[in-house]
Amino acid sequence: MPTPAPRLALFRGINVGGRNQVPMKGLVSLMESVGLSSVSACLQSGNVVFRTARADVPALVTEIQDAVQSRHGFRPEVLLLDGPALEKAIAGNPFPEADAAPTSVHLTFLSSIPVDPDLEALERVRGPGERFVLNDRVFYLHAPDGIGRSKLAARIERSLGVSGTSRNWRTVVTLRQMMQRCP
Repeated sequence: MPTPAPRLALFRGINVGGRNQVPMKGLVSLMESVGLSSVSACLQSGNVVFRTARADVPALVTEIQDAVQSRHGFRPEVLLLDGPALEKAIAGNPFPEADAAPTSVHLTFLSSIPVDPDLEALERVRGPGERFVLNDRVFYLHAPDGIGRSKLAARIERSLGVSGTSRNWRTVVTLRQMMQRCP
């Protein structure tokens, strides 16, 4: 039987602002407890690479969420990506300055393709120098002054009508490397 391809779990809202604390070692253990293999975590913000032969992605997401709820008392949103989806997101990056300033470009991975996105609302709150592009299930934001005070960054989900979780370019590239090295 061939080794299953690696997958990436992006957890939304864990270890942010002192809320929903989950140590990465504990998250690795939790993922292993639901039958995933070759599990490794990246950073404290809930990025986990793993292998599984399971094809029912929605059922796997529910099982992961249930396990977090059971152990930690909250239910995070979890997005699963395979290698081709991550590569497509990387290839679709419209901002070449990402390589030189990797923390100025953020990719928001969306739970689904927005049906009726209000891009005009985002345009109205766009700060000086900020640029954005929506491409299927990824929202790209170039925020050269950071996203901490960006009104645009704060309104992405509301304006798109779907939930998502953001990672900066440096993290996205690191996650790609982790997937490529996943044993």
